[in-house]
Amino acid sequence: MPESRWVHEGRGVVSRHPGGEMQEGELLAAVDLGSNSFHMVVARYEHGVPRVIDRLRETTRMAAGLDANGSLAAPQRQRSLDCLARFGQRLAGVAPRRVRAVGTNTLRQLAHPQEFLRPAERALGHPVEIVSGREEARLIFLGVAHGLPASRQRRLVVDIGGGSTEFIIGHQLEPLHAESIQVGCVASSLRFFPGGKITRKRWQHAREEIGVLLQQFAMDYQEAGWQECYGSSGTVKAIEGVLTGLALSDHGITLPALTGLRESLLQAGQVEKLRLPGLAEERMPIFPGGVVILESAFEHLGLERMLAVDAAMREGILWDMVGRAEGNDPRRASIQALALRYGVDAAQAARVDATAQSLLQATGGEWLPVEDAAEWLDWATRVHEIGLSIAHSQHHRHAGYILRNADLPGFSRDEQLLLACIVEAHRRKPDRAAFNALPPRLRVFARRIAALLRLAVLLRRARRSETLPPMRLQAQDDRLHLTLPSAWLEAHPLTVTDLDLERGLLAELGLKLELGRD
Repeated sequence: MPESRWVHEGRGVVSRHPGGEMQEGELLAAVDLGSNSFHMVVARYEHGVPRVIDRLRETTRMAAGLDANGSLAAPQRQRSLDCLARFGQRLAGVAPRRVRAVGTNTLRQLAHPQEFLRPAERALGHPVEIVSGREEARLIFLGVAHGLPASRQRRLVVDIGGGSTEFIIGHQLEPLHAESIQVGCVASSLRFFPGGKITRKRWQHAREEIGVLLQQFAMDYQEAGWQECYGSSGTVKAIEGVLTGLALSDHGITLPALTGLRESLLQAGQVEKLRLPGLAEERMPIFPGGVVILESAFEHLGLERMLAVDAAMREGILWDMVGRAEGNDPRRASIQALALRYGVDAAQAARVDATAQSLLQATGGEWLPVEDAAEWLDWATRVHEIGLSIAHSQHHRHAGYILRNADLPGFSRDEQLLLACIVEAHRRKPDRAAFNALPPRLRVFARRIAALLRLAVLLRRARRSETLPPMRLQAQDDRLHLTLPSAWLEAHPLTVTDLDLERGLLAELGLKLELGRD
């Protein structure tokens, strides 16, 4: 065991900036695993701004390989892994802490995502996060907003991806409303125009089905209002380019121009017969699906004109990384909002956090990476009692359910599962299955964070402001050795009983708790 360390609450400085402050000239990279194509941007941090210095893009058509059972066909799987291996080579000179890879709709739809993610992460050399549709929308808006001139006007941003389409209303850099619907240019082209055949009947059917999805939020969006409208995807840029080439519009995209384009597609009748100016051959098979989605959006949202922009989610990921490094992490705001919404006892949460952070500091940084662990402990302690708003009985289970299913801006799917797993395990018998369901790279981290949270909750059971006695904590591999003063333990028999029980409960996490007395 390593040298014992004293636990003193409130001593020591804990970093709240994951990855540390970004340095001038430092490289950072964002990888966007889209349903139609994979993108990567590499940037250099200069004067507070990520300046893009390299871009890579490859068409993978993942959405075309996804079947109804959530399985990915071998050709698309291999094409995607080969692409990630090439991306991984380019990332060799970028510090791991400055790389974020984000997966979107097709990865969200996989029945067994780890079967793809494990080889994908090996190929890329970095973890891959899967984000929700609304989190994808937030990142899209962040990228677009930074790529446009500053404005006080509300903006609507539409991003038509391969498997989903995102709609975001925002003001300046802040998204106010975000929606994601499960239709994209690849999936819609395959579903509504099988074999590449384009008929008026099929077109009308597509508009009706897409319209049903848009009607769920169209009225709310129209009431919220916006003054500027932008499209951020390759699909929108391709449509704008074709409209200009056909002389249907000389400035952006309009509904009359889309109507004219639709008639051109119907007249061709077949994807192979399309002869549209500026349309790349590789985009032809998925072009009809993108056009019918955009036409439906114009009709149901009452759009008048849309301008295509270059910035998209990948740029949003870069700006999100910069924000996190500068202490502006949206995850922290999500935790604060959740605690407020469910009426968490802030004083008790702060007491538990202070104790947990002190225990973490005592481990010395070898058992857990202090910088990352401090952040996760802080988040977990702030929301570990949100389940009390439902019922005291099984409130840890209620909290876990909320955290797994809530919209938490800034969090990836795996991060939400990690937080839910830690919080759900803060009392009673931990659920081994929940920890085993996490990606392998997160399991040890989750178990050790949960152990520190459990000890902090136990030591703060009295729920009052009192100074805890000096404690020593040793942590190594699967062993924790906690030493407390004998006199204090004799005066706190309930804590002694709790600690005795805790030894058996921590064994469920694969950890051995040893207790000592001074």
